[in-house]
Amino acid sequence: MLHPAAQILLWIILTLALQLAKPALLLGLGTVLLLLAMWAAADRLRQLLRRTRWIMLTLLVIYAWTTPGIPLLENLPAFSPTLEGVQDGALQLGRLFCALAALAILLTRLDTPQLISGVYWLCWPLRFLGLARDRLAVRLALTLHYAESAMFSRKAGWRGSLEEMLAPATVAPGVIELPHHRVGARDGVALGAGVLFLLWVWL
Repeated sequence: MLHPAAQILLWIILTLALQLAKPALLLGLGTVLLLLAMWAAADRLRQLLRRTRWIMLTLLVIYAWTTPGIPLLENLPAFSPTLEGVQDGALQLGRLFCALAALAILLTRLDTPQLISGVYWLCWPLRFLGLARDRLAVRLALTLHYAESAMFSRKAGWRGSLEEMLAPATVAPGVIELPHHRVGARDGVALGAGVLFLLWVWL
């Protein structure tokens, strides 16, 4: 298994590549990521899509009604979405969907301690700025705890989720233990391949 930090970096590289990918490549990546996510992380993908459905709809509406172009409703051009806006909105939705599918796979492969361990390792350069990455790890652990609680909450609607997130925190004192992972040659090969893929998409 790759180091958690390497897996997080690969997700970041993939997200950057998605922003540069042409529609044909994006379609291919989306198909592959959808199949992988449905096979390995179907429940997590459904949760992410359910939580971001309003963001996706808002994104599509903004692009469709604010992008100049040919109106789809010729009789009502002032109130009509444009062809170019719908196309651009669909393209952005495709990128967002691919990023969410990859994130679903990442969150399924890494449990919370592994995810925190990966971020903790990536924050190693912050020590030269005088910042304590131990505090960052604790804050991340608490954030993930409450975010996961809100995601699996049985309360109906956004009001219940909002009330739960705004409720006073009750955290019992304890110790956060992070798993130790060694950086190996596989991590370097995987990251190197990811960087080459990003350069290929960019060029």
